[in-house]
Amino acid sequence: MLGLLAAAAVVLAACAAGGGADSPSASTVAASGGTPATAEVLSGRTFLSTGIDGAELAEGSQVRLTFEATRIGASAGCNQMSGEYELAGGTLKVGMLAMTEMACEEPLMAQDTWLSGFLDGATATLDDTTLILAKDGTTLTLQDESIVNPDQPLEGTRWVVTSIISNDAVSSVPVGAEASLAFDASSVAVETGCNSGSGSYEIQDDVITFGPIATTLKMCVDEGIAALEQAVLGVIQGEVEYDIDGNTLTLMKDGTGLVLTAGG
Repeated sequence: MLGLLAAAAVVLAACAAGGGADSPSASTVAASGGTPATAEVLSGRTFLSTGIDGAELAEGSQVRLTFEATRIGASAGCNQMSGEYELAGGTLKVGMLAMTEMACEEPLMAQDTWLSGFLDGATATLDDTTLILAKDGTTLTLQDESIVNPDQPLEGTRWVVTSIISNDAVSSVPVGAEASLAFDASSVAVETGCNSGSGSYEIQDDVITFGPIATTLKMCVDEGIAALEQAVLGVIQGEVEYDIDGNTLTLMKDGTGLVLTAGG
């Protein structure tokens, strides 16, 4: 997902946060076998927050960190951030972060700012699948995504569109609108936010090849919903690259794409 982030670099300042739920401290984890984290051990892994001490996360939100050899991806529940990082003696050093420009509720926007400031200079301790980040009296506990949120199956899951990707820009779905895909063994049911339909598909490696999608012909009066329908139908044509990461499905075709979350 790092390649989907906005190109413009945004330097974000840290903000103060109040008390929160109990979770193990970094020293406690280290005493029980945790060691200073290294880029070599974290590379290729994604971690999701499971607890925080010394601050509060916005209700219903979760911090997500993805590590590659020299790059970190981060989300606090709204925008996606990415940038260069290194680990020196167990201390995380993060450079300027590029960030998408989605508008969210104020608690989540403030949480983006807090997370970007918290990461740089945090001590990082790893105990098998548990990553502990500690800084300025705040301790964030995260677990390997493979434990907390294993990959959902493509078939049998209802995938709800949450974001639209267009040439590195990511936009949110209009408020109150919902589009989704549901795959069975050989066909996909489509809800565009306005019309519904279905079509065939085939999978080979990391590519889904969609057949023609037949839909109802209801007039989409709302401009936002009409744009959502156009985006959905524009992506699910012919060969489309797909990736499932936990409960997130990403579909990409010629620089445009959809981000979908496993729903009910």
